[in-house]
Amino acid sequence: MNIITVRLDKRSYPVYIGGEIDNIGKIASDFNRGEKVLIISNGKVYGLYGEKVKNSLESSGFDVSLAKVPQGERYKSLSQALKLYNYCIQHNLDRYSIILALGGGVIGDLAGFVASTYLRGINFVSFPTTLLAQVDASIGGKTAVNLPKGKNLVGSFYQPMFVYMNQEVLKTLPSREVKGGLAEVVKYGLIKDKELFLYLEKNLSCIKRLDEDSLQFIISRSAKIKARVVEKDEREEKGERQILNFGHTIGHAIEVVTEYKRYTHGEAVSVGMVAAGEIAVKMRIFPHNALFRLKKLLEDFGLPTEVKGLDKNRLWSALYRDKKRKGERIHFVLPKDIGEVFLTGDVPPRIVKSVL
Repeated sequence: MNIITVRLDKRSYPVYIGGEIDNIGKIASDFNRGEKVLIISNGKVYGLYGEKVKNSLESSGFDVSLAKVPQGERYKSLSQALKLYNYCIQHNLDRYSIILALGGGVIGDLAGFVASTYLRGINFVSFPTTLLAQVDASIGGKTAVNLPKGKNLVGSFYQPMFVYMNQEVLKTLPSREVKGGLAEVVKYGLIKDKELFLYLEKNLSCIKRLDEDSLQFIISRSAKIKARVVEKDEREEKGERQILNFGHTIGHAIEVVTEYKRYTHGEAVSVGMVAAGEIAVKMRIFPHNALFRLKKLLEDFGLPTEVKGLDKNRLWSALYRDKKRKGERIHFVLPKDIGEVFLTGDVPPRIVKSVL
């Protein structure tokens, strides 16, 4: 098992990569917190792994209860959070209790948001079961719910007690979910790690068949990049952490316009990365051949690099509701080369519109 520590001033925590499901109870008990654990999951994930997790926790002395959330991005909402607050009350959770998120990014964001706000904050553990959540969403303390007008508009920064990853769970993921996670891995290579990008190009077949060593490598490498960036800018106040939003500005707009129904998050980010690359090419700061390599790698993983049939004006409006906007300026993370990006608010609107 590989352990990466996210080192923060007030709340550092470990990320366990490659742990056995049966061992999570022992790990949780080592933190010496409260007796009660509320597992938040969806029916599908819990049906596959929930009883194993529950039994492990109970064998370590925890009093475990369960709240199931319907599957889908649209359930990452304030109304669903309210239902979970009521679960917390019904099961008498106190400030020493633990909320454990068992699922992908939607479950992690929603459960983390509830943990961060119930009783002004109780213990939170993340057990991500999708590739996207393991390489990205579960690390860094971002929690949120969506509003009808935009994604993640209500949320908080709230670090978990620990993150626990098991690679075996990835083998039951639908192919589309695996591809979505690979989009985020490509992102890490593009923004910060040229060697990772090269590894992805050279090891396509091993990664696509979920080879254990390849998974361990790309997850550990991505998690370490995320941890180091978060350490420098935990609350996204210095600009450093915002590089993690590469591809997300236009990607989020695509999700909003399609009401989270047509594209997975990873697919939308894939298109958003290509769009950001095209903006950078038009601004003459990103080489054409680097954009070609980015598009080819995404397409080789079976990810989309363009969308059709969307209203450009609706996309433009969605961009202006993005959290990364400052005043009238939309801030983009743009690439200079593979492994290097920068944040800017000086993108001419005509270039953005032409790319849209």
